[in-house]
Amino acid sequence: MKHTALIASALMLVAPVAASATTLTLFASGEDLATEGFSDPRLTKHGWALDFSRIIAHVDQVTAWRSEPPFMGDGPEIDGTALEFGGPFKVDLVDADDADRVELATIDADPGFYNALSWTLSPAPEGKFEGFSLVFEGVARRDGEEVAFTLATRDAIYHACGEYVGDTRKGIVTEDAGSELEITLHLDHMFGRADWPEDRAANQEALGFDAFAEGGMHEFTLGDLHIGHVGEGHCHDQAM
Repeated sequence: MKHTALIASALMLVAPVAASATTLTLFASGEDLATEGFSDPRLTKHGWALDFSRIIAHVDQVTAWRSEPPFMGDGPEIDGTALEFGGPFKVDLVDADDADRVELATIDADPGFYNALSWTLSPAPEGKFEGFSLVFEGVARRDGEEVAFTLATRDAIYHACGEYVGDTRKGIVTEDAGSELEITLHLDHMFGRADWPEDRAANQEALGFDAFAEGGMHEFTLGDLHIGHVGEGHCHDQAM
């Protein structure tokens, strides 16, 4: 027994000590409009119910930032210390967890407040949707009419976003705990909402669904629509 104890003591002396590392986890979300669809009273601005079978987004060049002073999402340039998630990431926003989120990556992170996030919505380099950056598939229904649709865009858009805004603060990594950040796509900015006033700016700008009512495959462009956010936090976006 004494011999065994000595061996155990020796192993403890030479065994490597596991490094303790804090982490930052990246999520993507289309919120409950992606997972549950548009349904009464939250129909599209033209009164369509939408049920998505999948929403494929391709994001790349994802970088978290510790910015001082805080970045306000008011331009393309973020000054601060960068932490790269990289990419590309292919994500189906419908296939999400109970919080309507999809985990993309977890990386080691130094303690600090990661109060900015930059990323690109970029065309897929290969696969079924090669050349498209964002694809919606599903079924639309209105007044007894039902149409299957695929909507796809080739847009490449750079996003420079400020602090995540939501029920809880995100991006604060400490010596004792990691944190998380989120890329959020606001689908109501694309399709509008029937329960919003018609003259609301987001409803005026939204594409709605009438233009796609014949069903089938349609290509679209996001134009000046700002669907990329960090929770409710704003992003500066521009075509690449």
